[in-house]
Amino acid sequence: MEMDIQATKPATPILLKRRSRTSLWAELKRDKYLYLLIMPGVLYFLIFKYYPMWGIVIAFQDFSPYLGVWKSDWIGMEHFVRFFTNPSFYLLFRNTMMISLLSLVFFFPLPIVLSLSMNEVSNKVFKRVIQSVVYLPHFLSWVIIAGITFLLLSQTNGIINLMFEFMGLPKIAFLTSENLFWGLLTGQSIWKETGWGTIIFLAAITGIDSQLYEAAKIDGANRIRQMWHITLPGIRNVIIILLILRLGNIMDVGFEQVFLMSNGAVSDVADVFETYVYRNGIQQGQFSYTTAVGLFKSVIGLTLVVCANWLAKRFGEEGVY
Repeated sequence: MEMDIQATKPATPILLKRRSRTSLWAELKRDKYLYLLIMPGVLYFLIFKYYPMWGIVIAFQDFSPYLGVWKSDWIGMEHFVRFFTNPSFYLLFRNTMMISLLSLVFFFPLPIVLSLSMNEVSNKVFKRVIQSVVYLPHFLSWVIIAGITFLLLSQTNGIINLMFEFMGLPKIAFLTSENLFWGLLTGQSIWKETGWGTIIFLAAITGIDSQLYEAAKIDGANRIRQMWHITLPGIRNVIIILLILRLGNIMDVGFEQVFLMSNGAVSDVADVFETYVYRNGIQQGQFSYTTAVGLFKSVIGLTLVVCANWLAKRFGEEGVY
């Protein structure tokens, strides 16, 4: 009887700790090849993503490359105060947010719409051809995209304006108009990345149980209703996760694209945080100051991700974490 009572006693914390260590080591030994397989990716993030984060301390210093991080003078929040009181802060913030919001509103939904449309194509050969065509622009660099844009929209020798001139219509200054610049950037992003963005959504659609569609057909649902009541709810979690991640990059509008398309005529609407950091950090060597600007962008992105993830969880979705 005493032996039965002792056998039913709960394990002590030390025993549980030993068991957890043993089970962890057993799992590592069992799946050693899988862990070895992910090791290059882990090393990449540790070396190129996490280790450089130590450099943000220079945002609070008067950093000198000759003195290094350890010997540079500590000045606290001085760079942040200088940045927030800079007359160009509002201009930079406005331009960055407007370009990002236009991309979020007009570009983000298009891969979803294109994925739903491509999913309805029954001819496999035609579907593959369409996929190849819409994927192709993603592999073109922004230099090539900017060159194509100049060839099409230049006011003097652009194909579009030459057609307008041939038809007797006035030429339009597409590249030097402040009113058209944000729309031009959004149109470039749509043309370049919409096709590539369909990959994740098409993969999510293939994971939907085909029996749901068969049951919907029996109930008399047409293709539109199947799309609305089965396909969209089936990829809703993927849409929400990608939206949360997109909000984390809302302060990043793409340096290459803006830098290549900007000119003196549109400087008031083309100057964003990335170009500002390039001018002050790379060209003028203000490393501490521009690090503070980059840290401000990162804090905004992190805050948006946390808030959006909390809202997603509040409404019963999975979220990012």
